Amino acid sequence: MKIIDLRTMRGPSYWSVKHYKLIVMKVDLGEQADVWSNHFPVLAEQLPTLLPELGQVPANETEKSVHKHPPLTVDQLLDGEPLGHVIQHVALALQRMAGMPVYWGKSYPAHQPGVEFVVFAYQEERAGRVAAEAAVQLVSDLCEGKAVDVKATVDELHEIREDEFVGPSTWSIVSEAASRNIPYIQLKNSNIIQLGYGVNQKRIWATTTSYTSHAGVEVAGNKNRTKAMLRDSGVPVPNGTTVYSEAGLRDAIEDLGFPIVTKPLDGNHGKGATIRIMNWEDAVEGLKAAQVYSRAVIVEQFIEGDDHRLLVVNGKLIAAAKRTPAAVTGNGTNTIQELIDEVNKDPRRGIGHEKVLTSIKADQHTLDILKSQDLTLDSVLPDGQQLYLKSTANISTGGTATDVTDLVHPYNVLLAQRVAGIVGLDICGIDVLTSDIAIPLNETRGAVIEVNAAPGFRMHISPAEGLPRNVAEPVVDMLFPQGTNARIPIFAITGTNGKTTTTHLLSHIVASKGYKVGHTTTSGIYIQGVQLQSGDCTGGQSAEFVLKDPTVNFAVLETARGGMLRSGLGFHTCDVAIVTNVAADHLGMRDIYTVEEMAQVKGVVPRTVRKNGWAVLNADDDLVYAMREKLECRVALFSMNEHNPRIREHVEHGGIAAVYEEGYITIYKNSYKLRIDRAAEFPITFGGRATFNIENSLAAALACYCYGFDRDDIKQAMRTFVPSAAKTPGRMNVYKFPNFEVIVDYAHNTHGVEKFAEFLNATEATRKVGVVSGLGDRRDEDTLSFSRVVGSVFDEVVLRQDRDLRGKTKEELKEIMMHGLRLDKPELPITYIEDEMDAIDHVLNTAQPGSVVVLFTENIKATLQKLDEFESRVAVSAS
Repeated sequence: MKIIDLRTMRGPSYWSVKHYKLIVMKVDLGEQADVWSNHFPVLAEQLPTLLPELGQVPANETEKSVHKHPPLTVDQLLDGEPLGHVIQHVALALQRMAGMPVYWGKSYPAHQPGVEFVVFAYQEERAGRVAAEAAVQLVSDLCEGKAVDVKATVDELHEIREDEFVGPSTWSIVSEAASRNIPYIQLKNSNIIQLGYGVNQKRIWATTTSYTSHAGVEVAGNKNRTKAMLRDSGVPVPNGTTVYSEAGLRDAIEDLGFPIVTKPLDGNHGKGATIRIMNWEDAVEGLKAAQVYSRAVIVEQFIEGDDHRLLVVNGKLIAAAKRTPAAVTGNGTNTIQELIDEVNKDPRRGIGHEKVLTSIKADQHTLDILKSQDLTLDSVLPDGQQLYLKSTANISTGGTATDVTDLVHPYNVLLAQRVAGIVGLDICGIDVLTSDIAIPLNETRGAVIEVNAAPGFRMHISPAEGLPRNVAEPVVDMLFPQGTNARIPIFAITGTNGKTTTTHLLSHIVASKGYKVGHTTTSGIYIQGVQLQSGDCTGGQSAEFVLKDPTVNFAVLETARGGMLRSGLGFHTCDVAIVTNVAADHLGMRDIYTVEEMAQVKGVVPRTVRKNGWAVLNADDDLVYAMREKLECRVALFSMNEHNPRIREHVEHGGIAAVYEEGYITIYKNSYKLRIDRAAEFPITFGGRATFNIENSLAAALACYCYGFDRDDIKQAMRTFVPSAAKTPGRMNVYKFPNFEVIVDYAHNTHGVEKFAEFLNATEATRKVGVVSGLGDRRDEDTLSFSRVVGSVFDEVVLRQDRDLRGKTKEELKEIMMHGLRLDKPELPITYIEDEMDAIDHVLNTAQPGSVVVLFTENIKATLQKLDEFESRVAVSAS
């Protein structure tokens, strides 16, 4: 067995519109291609033991909602399951064993014999890819009778999870946002999460937000400054000082007396802190432990009482927890290490942030605590004796938390809220030592011992005892108050032909309404009309580029087949989706072999439209029209045929449509007709000759009308959209020279060139010359069909080659193209000039008066530059 293709989906895709994070791999089963799991009894014998998670089902409703397929059981393995299905479940089980609760998947045969598609969910992308490779290797080894050990793989997956998972605090905010339909993007190479799109975005990093004051973080990070500010405001804090040496430590102890606490000035999460120090020797050790993290060490009174964390969000106390350090209780029999191991068997404990509680680790700090009590890990504690293994109560070191929110005295509520305001934090964790949080702090002789920026939420979300608190809710309320919008409008355009021009046209219309538009096309990314990136920018990353831009308040996104098959969409929902058409192009690439399969790929886009949004579909295209059957949104149709029965039926049932009738772009709504304008008035239609751009105009006008734009605004915008090399590079760019005309276009498939042929046939010229090439990544029959149409429409052809031959040789492409060009015109003059720029020079220098030269270009930028230079030379000569 071997993996022959491995892809990572990060958004809605051909494999699933609802499940965004998927690994898609093609597995060549090799010698095991024609057998199922029952042919290998070892699978049923060993897999359940090796992978205890194999037969597990989701434990909570959230996980159940994304779980589609039943678990893999021993009986199923014995009865016979496809090996691709086994690999799918192994990959999922490996991730679950590493603390990543993923369940969804599917597998099915690929077009090639002996090859399976295996699709499954992942939580962390790198972990999903590792699990994919490990699952194939594990199943292959078992089938071949080899010994296997999954521990190393699970350990690696654990490490990846701890390295890359954003953490329970961040994830709680993200989950709360997602439950409100607020989109999110994790910014590249960071744990910063963007909530919302464009101008409406907010950001979080752990539990710091766009509203977190830098000054507040600085104050909280300096414990001395914090304590001084709180003391000046009447907040009880421990007496203490800062020392840098043993001499300073001795002076501090003389002033404060024992017991004391030592901790680094700039520490966090309890690192380097030592509490309840009762003698000089331990004080020196505490100083050393703190100076690992900071040269400056705080020495302060030890306050008797229990450790409490009070969480304030946006000025209000949201939750409170009583924290207990990691501890064991003796039974008179087991050693301390055995007691730790027993505590760690609690299913709620795991590695790092994997579960509700963290496993207790006997680190050097623990050993020092034991040594101070003349104990080791091999010591046996008397029955009932409790031993604290850490000096601080942090959850991340194995501590536990008990929710006490409902017990907090009003005095202490006000105190916490004042502290957050004094320090200046929107999200603030306040550590309080007191014997009873239900009694005012000033009565228990308690104190505020620390103020934390970016406090952890885990103790409140999943306390060991007491009520869990949704502390993320007030955070999202703060970032997105009721009535505010986290999203920006998104228009998504897909189809085989016309989508780039439609995207440019839509962007122009939207911008004319005053919006700050970001749009993506096959020619680049544009922010407010300025091209920031060039090249094919129709995939998920380009969409995210626009949605991450803080100046954009409207996105118009061309969405092509390649990006959807490579990594899925870059957005989860859109407001309006347009499907221009579906035709034979790119077939045989990325496992899409038929036009019907291509329609399923394109159909992903309208399926992402929100329920109150619109799918704008071409009613003249059978495959596009059929897409409406799988949609949950509203549907609008467009057609070049005013008598199309599909349009009539749609409108009779209350639908909205756009048709080309009597020369007009017309909106049909109920029994009314709303004429936008004569199509010939739109520069993009070239006086009505470019019927394909009339069709694109129908789609654009309908999309804008459905969204709510006014008819006059649409009309004015479409009248002012003039196709040019600057606005629509490579799409019907016309250069008028004194004696001839040049048209640059990107038509590159049969459907596109047939539409172009209609325009060219309606264009008067003494001679029509085409410069054309074949594409190496198309099937031979597609290239032949394309070249046949080209040959039928031109009086002369210059055949050239692309720089990227895409898998074929120059000789192969030349032979197919020459054959197709002369199928209907055996005597067609053909000149072969291999280099595109040389071919363009040839036609410019030999063009006859009154002729039209058409350049079907690959290198749009270089072609347009050459024509600009030629235009300048002509102008100089004329002067």
